[in-house]
Amino acid sequence: MRSPSWSRPRPLLLLLLSPWPVWAQVSATASPSGSPGAPDCPEVCTCVLGGLASCSALSLPAVPAGLSLRLRALLLDHNRVRALPPGAFAGAGGLQRLDLRENGLHSVHVRAFWGLGALQLLDLSANQLEALAPGTFAPLRALRNLSLAGNRLASLEPAALGALPLLRSLSLQDNELAALAPGLLGRLPALDALHLRGNPWGCGCALRPLCAWLRRHPLPASEAETLLCVWPGRLTLSPLTAFSDAAFSHCAQPLALRDLAVVYALGPASFLVSLAACLVLGSGLTACRARRRRRCRTAALRPPRPPDPNPYPDPHGSASPADPGSPAAAAQA
Repeated sequence: MRSPSWSRPRPLLLLLLSPWPVWAQVSATASPSGSPGAPDCPEVCTCVLGGLASCSALSLPAVPAGLSLRLRALLLDHNRVRALPPGAFAGAGGLQRLDLRENGLHSVHVRAFWGLGALQLLDLSANQLEALAPGTFAPLRALRNLSLAGNRLASLEPAALGALPLLRSLSLQDNELAALAPGLLGRLPALDALHLRGNPWGCGCALRPLCAWLRRHPLPASEAETLLCVWPGRLTLSPLTAFSDAAFSHCAQPLALRDLAVVYALGPASFLVSLAACLVLGSGLTACRARRRRRCRTAALRPPRPPDPNPYPDPHGSASPADPGSPAAAAQA
């Protein structure tokens, strides 16, 4: 079994060890649901003063109802939440920490995290996610730590993560990733911790964006040594950190933004010019055909010419004696 990215501490120990100041102010005395100290606690969970609800290892099939705006941390790890529907955390707009480890989760609706604009830590590790819809994490503008470790992700598109300006740590280890899509890391300007081990990375041009990021953000030696890619058809391994930019000189260069702008500007213009030229040529051909038809019709309606009375003219240029208008006839007269 793949190991999750975080260990599973007890709720009270989690509060004591958490680096956030808000958790340090929380009392270490747990209050069960319905007690005066935790009036907004979900019915099946155990809550602590300060906004932490522990719903761990309760075999829950879904996110519990009754989430409160005062809730700051929700522990739902080690349950049986297989899918997150739209608005799964409705009412918990103040949530800052969400733990969904080891639920067998295989489906996350694109609107599952709507309303969680204050969320800073999201743990989806050790589940069965194979794909993420575009815009899944778009509402999480305050997110700082995201773990997708231990899933079945074979690809991760930039649109799935979206623009997360505050994300500092991203865990992708133990998935089925062979490369990261171009542009994914560029939309995470604050990212400085990227966990990648345990993926079948393929040595090739698709690794160029990732290797460029790794050169700007060196990994610890212990992790860099285990970050390897395999050459297709060779069955040999190479460390990702060993690739310089010159190693990708044979790869096609991606278009710069200015080049893309030129392509997008000239593309429609050239199409319109080609369309206009086709219309002009087509109109010209149609006009020529119509003119030819009119000529043929006029020729058909014109009366036939009378037959020539002298079909065999004199080779010496003299007119026929029968022709009254000839010079010879006039001389005889």
